[in-house]
Amino acid sequence: MKITTEAELRELLGEKHPRAAVKDRHRLHERDREWLAASPFVLIGTSDAQGRGDVSPKGDPPGFTHVIDDVTIAIPERPGNRRADGFHNILQNPQVGLLFLVPGRTDTLRINGKAHLVRDEPFFDEMVVKGHRPELALVVEVEQIFFHCPKAFMRSKLWEHESWGGHDLMPHAKMVKSLDYVTESLEELEAYYGPSYADRLYRAT
Repeated sequence: MKITTEAELRELLGEKHPRAAVKDRHRLHERDREWLAASPFVLIGTSDAQGRGDVSPKGDPPGFTHVIDDVTIAIPERPGNRRADGFHNILQNPQVGLLFLVPGRTDTLRINGKAHLVRDEPFFDEMVVKGHRPELALVVEVEQIFFHCPKAFMRSKLWEHESWGGHDLMPHAKMVKSLDYVTESLEELEAYYGPSYADRLYRAT
């Protein structure tokens, strides 16, 4: 049975827990800055003008997110596949949702706000990693920020080593080849995604 109204949803889930209802903030707290300084990974949710969604991962050494001020942060762009799906969405619809992770921690930091792209700013000098100075960054104006509870990570046991593996998923090169959108041979793909792949993380390929 499809749920179509907020009333139906609330009847099923109940009302917000009092703590959850009041935890939203609109400016970075010292605890937020500490979390951003420790986080090496963020998921960025966007949608285009028609509401079609996308989530893109971004990762770098801990602290890669640059805090501009109490209401503004910037995330550097590194060399990738150049699809830029999320960036195209932001040009149409600036609203973004960010989820910052810290390995081993089951809580997360969520930031929602408006984003825009910049091609060069003085703070890019503080974003250099392994000699790579970004040519592009995502600047986010914070509208809502709060810490999210640990339950999802506890249920999934994401950080518990004994829960890793136990699946029959193909290695990445074989998976790509099996999807029939590439002309390279399996051997060529295995070479591309092999040990030298890590050497190309901060240069265009």
